Amino acid sequence: MKLGKSSYLLLVFMAGCIGAQCSGLLLGADHDPIPNDSSKQNEHLYWSFQEIRQPEIPQVKNKHWVHNPIDAFILKQVEAQGLSPSPPADKITLLRRATIDLIGLPPTPEEVDQFLVDSTPKAFEKMVDRLLNSPHYGERWARHWLDLARYAESEGFKSDETRPNAWRYRDYVINAFNQDKPYDRFIREQIAGDELWPESPDARVATAFNRHYPDESNAQDLFERRQQILDDITNTVGATFLGLTYSCARCHDHKFDPIQQADYYRLQAFFANVGADDEILLWPDDQVRKHQKQITAWEEKTQLIRERMEELLEPERKKVLDQLFQVYPPGVLTAVTKPEAERTPIERLMYHKAKPYMNPTQETLAKRLKDEKKKKWEELQAEIEKFSHLWPGKIPIGTGIKDLTSQAPPTHVLAMGMHDAPMEEVKPGFLAIFDSRSAEVTPSELGASTGRRTALANWLTSPENPLTARVMANRIWHYHFGRGIVATPSDFGRMGERPTHPQLLDWLAKELINSGWSMKHLHRLIMTSSTYQQTSNLRENLSRLDPENRLWWRFSRQRLEAEAVRDSALFVSGLLNTQVGGPSVFPELPPGMVTYGGWEVSKEAAQRNRRSVYVFLRRNTRYPMLEVFDLPDTHESCGRRHVTTTPTQALTLMNGKLPLGWARGFAARILREGQAKQLKDQIDRAYRLAYSRYPKEAEKQTALSFFDRHRAILADRVAAGEKLELPMSVPGDTDLIHAATLVDFCHMLINSNEFVYRN
Repeated sequence: MKLGKSSYLLLVFMAGCIGAQCSGLLLGADHDPIPNDSSKQNEHLYWSFQEIRQPEIPQVKNKHWVHNPIDAFILKQVEAQGLSPSPPADKITLLRRATIDLIGLPPTPEEVDQFLVDSTPKAFEKMVDRLLNSPHYGERWARHWLDLARYAESEGFKSDETRPNAWRYRDYVINAFNQDKPYDRFIREQIAGDELWPESPDARVATAFNRHYPDESNAQDLFERRQQILDDITNTVGATFLGLTYSCARCHDHKFDPIQQADYYRLQAFFANVGADDEILLWPDDQVRKHQKQITAWEEKTQLIRERMEELLEPERKKVLDQLFQVYPPGVLTAVTKPEAERTPIERLMYHKAKPYMNPTQETLAKRLKDEKKKKWEELQAEIEKFSHLWPGKIPIGTGIKDLTSQAPPTHVLAMGMHDAPMEEVKPGFLAIFDSRSAEVTPSELGASTGRRTALANWLTSPENPLTARVMANRIWHYHFGRGIVATPSDFGRMGERPTHPQLLDWLAKELINSGWSMKHLHRLIMTSSTYQQTSNLRENLSRLDPENRLWWRFSRQRLEAEAVRDSALFVSGLLNTQVGGPSVFPELPPGMVTYGGWEVSKEAAQRNRRSVYVFLRRNTRYPMLEVFDLPDTHESCGRRHVTTTPTQALTLMNGKLPLGWARGFAARILREGQAKQLKDQIDRAYRLAYSRYPKEAEKQTALSFFDRHRAILADRVAAGEKLELPMSVPGDTDLIHAATLVDFCHMLINSNEFVYRN
């Protein structure tokens, strides 16, 4: 095919653009390259690398609008542009906004009534404190953190095998938010909980933050798999805690930020000796010893049976291992077959990675048995079952990471990031722009860990680190307002957005540190500000001057996240199971949907109707009800979710079996509560449950007209032999045509923008 001259030039230009983006040539005025200067005294240091300074509170004209210093920083820029802030939202809007913000559910009509009659000056503050003390606060805000941790309960890639105890990390995060665990302690536990508090199962489970890497079990080059895991951990730690996307430094010096390629591997060296720890015992030592005695008693009684079972399985075990050894590369085979005392540190890591596959479970091997051997196996299983009364059950276990020994393998800078192309060796260290020296690492006194991750955790949480507090303060702002002061919350580098209010961000970061790293303290400050309490009404003259509301002269409307949409619908329908914590649940899937790795639907409806944070999160087949509303891909850290508006969202809520079930529950709740016998009262109750307010007179008249018309339509359908969609439970004296009309009315409320948006 011949290209015309214009087409050829277009292709050349596009190729040049792509290459320029990689080489740092195609840049706007705000994104010019800067040198990789390792001097902290660099006068041109980018804003996010500069020391956090305590800014002065600005002086503003409209002093009565300033409720706390946040408002002064916001108002200063609003007034500078000749604009004015918006008036406060009405009390119902504020209550609904705050309740959805903090617990991810709408307020009940009773909570609305209590708030409306409280005319004290501190009414809103008291309400915020009540919500912060709710156990559902942790469920709501843990979900934000799980996005960052790329939390999932399966491996990903082809096989997507289940990680059965991953959910314990989710519960750890929920509890940490509910306890208002200081953010610096929260970080240290997740980076090095096993080194700092080895006696604490909670701190060891916290390390699962770095266990949530996706892993390809079918890839047999374990050296390459290890490097991919290390890259994932390095990138996730950087994006989450430092707000830096420095993955390109894996192959070369960063083209935009002062991050050298050696920096990437210095940071990676902190994790050079880690392996998965999927057997964290969650019981205290005395309880574990008691359990072991019970196991010993069972083993003594069943020894002969178990030996005969092992005789049946041994040939199959040998076949599995023979097949495994055939595909492992020579270096891995050397590590696996060497005596433990002769293995080098890297060979110990390879053996640790291969070990789970070298010990297939009895269930796996038993599935390979055929004919007589299979029959004999079943007979032996029946025999051993007779001693089940002696079996004490399993100790609950968690998952995380740990250092395998106190000696780590060397870390090298890798040419083009290739695991088999090592260059110069590097020691654990921080970004050279802050400190070019190697980190001071103290090995664990118990001799079971290098102590490297402790050094990293201490650096990350140092008040002198200019990034950590800024990044988290910005994240909290982002989740409240829908956009951060830095609009790219996981990218504080030069290719990210610059802060709209840098002094406010520094003030919030200082507040976070000075409050003892209390996240709830920042919630209170933000939510009790006049800035947060503004109406979301659009003002055309101001929207022309600041269409993106970057100055926060109003509160921006936001579509609810996937979990809040589902949870709110279940809540108003009276179907939500508010049980906190525990193993994940499996709601129904659409007919015909196939999942690799398994999806056994929870038998009890109450379990299927638990909050969305407890829905099992399989990497390759995410729960469709949540995915359609922009649940992120869990293969990587997500600092901000996409918010899309697609036909599939509307079709899911309009035609899906689950939303119809919510509407049937919603209608049943209105009929069951008995407070709304008359149609007008039922309409009022439905509005109050769905929208937290009474309908306006015009809305009520529209609803009454709908009931008149729709009753006639449904009556004709019944006459034609169609089946009605009725509430889940109907009192005996209820008109069925009316009940079915009420279902459709409730379905419409759940489908409305007012229900799925936060104003």
